[in-house]
Amino acid sequence: MPTNEGTRGPGDAEGQRHRERMQRRKTVMDARIGAASDRRGVLLVLTGNGKGKSSSAFGMVARALGHDMQIGVVQYIKGKYLTGEATFFRRFPQVRFHVMGEGFTWETQDRERDVRAAEAAWEISGAMLRDPALALVVLDELNIALRYRYVELAAVLDALRNRPHMQHVVITGRGAPAELIELADTVTDMRIVKHAFDAGIGAQRGVEL
Repeated sequence: MPTNEGTRGPGDAEGQRHRERMQRRKTVMDARIGAASDRRGVLLVLTGNGKGKSSSAFGMVARALGHDMQIGVVQYIKGKYLTGEATFFRRFPQVRFHVMGEGFTWETQDRERDVRAAEAAWEISGAMLRDPALALVVLDELNIALRYRYVELAAVLDALRNRPHMQHVVITGRGAPAELIELADTVTDMRIVKHAFDAGIGAQRGVEL
């Protein structure tokens, strides 16, 4: 039966409720955004056993490139593999990209060799963390080097605390130490729900490599 002119139907009432909810949400969010007035470099830690830690970090590299920022990248551990991110981002003069690892620890099976590679990577990382020209520094898989004590945690924390005021840093890898998590501004712990590898599917170009 048609409604009388000027009478709202159920859809109009639902739309009005939605508008009221969104207006309340906007008021809250506008207040929070207005209160977030601090401007400084942030430290992000991406950890956990789930996939996507490095992928997220390199998404931020792409975002920073969109703002014409200068970027430094040091990859720990993954040096044996040719990755799409290394091939791609090395094309950009704004990106200093260093692959310093010699493969995963279960492949090298040589602690002294792994320590030497990690120390060399940290030397470059430390120089980046002192360079105010770099707006973003990505230390990919550094958490693994910290977990196995290839790199001294105290030295890393000190360098992070004393980096240039506006420099952003992203650190990835499983098992982030508690002290690093405490220091960080943003921490994401990625959880596995399913992974193709558990079903016997190997690492795929463009997805893992």
